[in-house]
Amino acid sequence: FISPIMLWIAYKVYKENPAASVIFSQRRIGQNGQPFTMYKFRSMCVDAEDQLGDLMHKNEISGAMFKMKEDPRVTEFGKFIRRTSLDELPQLFNVIKGDMSLIGPRPPLEREVAEYTRQDIQRLLVKPGCSGLWQVSGRSEIQFKEMVKLDMEYIKKRSLGYDISLIAKTIKVILKRDGAY
Repeated sequence: FISPIMLWIAYKVYKENPAASVIFSQRRIGQNGQPFTMYKFRSMCVDAEDQLGDLMHKNEISGAMFKMKEDPRVTEFGKFIRRTSLDELPQLFNVIKGDMSLIGPRPPLEREVAEYTRQDIQRLLVKPGCSGLWQVSGRSEIQFKEMVKLDMEYIKKRSLGYDISLIAKTIKVILKRDGAY
C-alpha cells in the first residue's frame, strides 16, 4: 500500500544527494536496554552526526535529547519529510523485525541513555514505538521531563484499545503538522 510513496521518497532523497545513502540507520536502545538498528529516510546532510558537537549549545529542549527548530543539517526535502513524518516510514521494517511496535516510547540514542535518571530508564521497560503519547501531545514542542512523564503514563495505561486511539491521534497530528521539525 505504501510502497509507491516510499519509492517516491527514496527517489527524492537520492536526487538531493546521489552520493549519500537513502536510508539512514542509527543504533538505538530498545526494550530492556537492548540495542538495535533503527531506519529512517535520510533527512540530513551526510556528516550530520559529526556536526552535532558544534550545535549542542543551540539545543532548544532540556534533558537528554537534542532538538533544534532551524537545524542547518536538515536538507530541503528533509524538511518536508520531517514535517509530514514521512521520514519515519522505514521504521515499519523495525516493527516487522520485532525491534519496535507502532505505539510506545521513542527509542533513545545510547548517548541519551547515558544521561538517564532512574525515572528516565523506566521508558525502556516496554518495546519502543514509531509513535506514542508524547508525539500526539506536542511532538517536538515537549521538554524531555514531560516526555518521560507521558511515556510513564502510556506504560501504565497501555492496552490494545489505547494503542488504537493513539494511532488515530497520530494520523490527526501528522495531518496537522503541529510541532514537527
